[in-house]
Amino acid sequence: MNRQPYHPRFGAQRPYFGAAVFGLAAVLLAGAVGAQAQVVANSPYQVAVFAQAPAGLSQPDSIVQWRDNVIVGFENHVAKDGSDGKFSNIVEFTRDGSVRRMFKVQGHNDGLRLVGEDMLWALQNEDANPNLVVIDLRSGLQTSYTFPATPHGGGYDDIVVKDGSVYLTASNPNLDANGVNDFPALVKATLVGATVMLQPVLYGNATATDLTSGKTVHLNLTDPDSMTMDARGNIVFVSQADSVLVFVHHPLEGDQSVGVLPLNSTATGPGGALITIDDTAFVPHGSSTLLVTDINAGAIYSIRSAPFGFEPGQGYSASDTAGIVGTLNLDTGIITPIVTGFGSARGLLFVLPEGAGEAGRQERAAN
Repeated sequence: MNRQPYHPRFGAQRPYFGAAVFGLAAVLLAGAVGAQAQVVANSPYQVAVFAQAPAGLSQPDSIVQWRDNVIVGFENHVAKDGSDGKFSNIVEFTRDGSVRRMFKVQGHNDGLRLVGEDMLWALQNEDANPNLVVIDLRSGLQTSYTFPATPHGGGYDDIVVKDGSVYLTASNPNLDANGVNDFPALVKATLVGATVMLQPVLYGNATATDLTSGKTVHLNLTDPDSMTMDARGNIVFVSQADSVLVFVHHPLEGDQSVGVLPLNSTATGPGGALITIDDTAFVPHGSSTLLVTDINAGAIYSIRSAPFGFEPGQGYSASDTAGIVGTLNLDTGIITPIVTGFGSARGLLFVLPEGAGEAGRQERAAN
C-alpha cells in the first residue's frame, strides 16, 4: 500500500490491544441498533473488536487515552442541544476492553480531551446550550462550568491542547443571508471561576491557503467539528459538511497562518466524490494500534498494520457517512479506505504502548 509521507508544508510489533482478531480480519458484529455490519480490513491491516457498549449505553464517539487506559464518551441518543435533560456516560476501559469505571454528565457529550496529566475535559451540547465538565481522574471529582451566550448561536464541539492552551471548535453556527459563517470557528478557552471564557482565533470566513493548489481562498466553515494536532504541532479541525480539513499554524501569534485541504475519496464513488469525515488522527512514534468508535454499531474496534506498523506522521480519517477509516493524502486530500463496513466511524485514537503513558507522566513530573 502506498503511504504518503508527512506534508512538508505543515508541519517492534506488540500484541493486539484488546480482543483477539476475528477470522480473516473480518468481524461480524450484531450492533446495538439490532443491525449487522461486516467490518473488513484491507491487507496489510487487521481489525478486531476492542469493546462493546456497556449495558444500557449507546453511541460511542469521542475517545482518549489516560495512562494505560482508554476513555470513551457514550452519547446515549441525548439531544444535541441538551434540551431533553438526559445524560451521557464517560467510560474508562482497561487495556483488555473491560470497564473500569463510569461517569455521568448531563447533556450530549461530543468532546473529550486530557488537559494536563489527570484532568479530563468533557464538552457537551454541540448544537446549543454548551456546558463543560472537568473530571479529576485521580479522585473522580467532577466540576461543572458554564459558557457565556455563544456569539455564533450554536455550541462547541471538540477540544485540543497546544502548548498548555485549550482550543475549541465553535459548532452549528448561524449563517448570514448569503450562507456565510462570519463568526469565530476556532476559539481559545480559559477557565475563570465557574465560567469558560473565550477568545477568537479563526473566523469562519477567513482567508487560507488551499493546500492542493497553493492559491489563497476564502473559507466558509459552516460546520466546525472534530479537532486534533498533527506531528508538526498544527491545530487541525474538520468542517464536516464542507468536506475540508483546516490547519492552523502558530495560533494567535503574529505569524498565524491557515491552510485548507478539500477532501475526497474513491469510497464515495467514481471520480472521487466528496466525502464527509468525523475525526482525523496522525500516527505518533511508538503506536501500533488505532482505535475507532462506531456510533451506529455501539462498538470500539482496534486496527493494526502488519508487518511493520503504522508510519509516524501519516494521517488517518474516519468517515461518518461512508463507514470507512482511510489513509489521508495531505497533497491531494484523497482518503483511501483501509477498513470498510462501519455503521458510522467516528472517534480515532492511536494508542501508546503499555507503560508509555505512565512513563511519560513520570518523566514530565521529574522535569
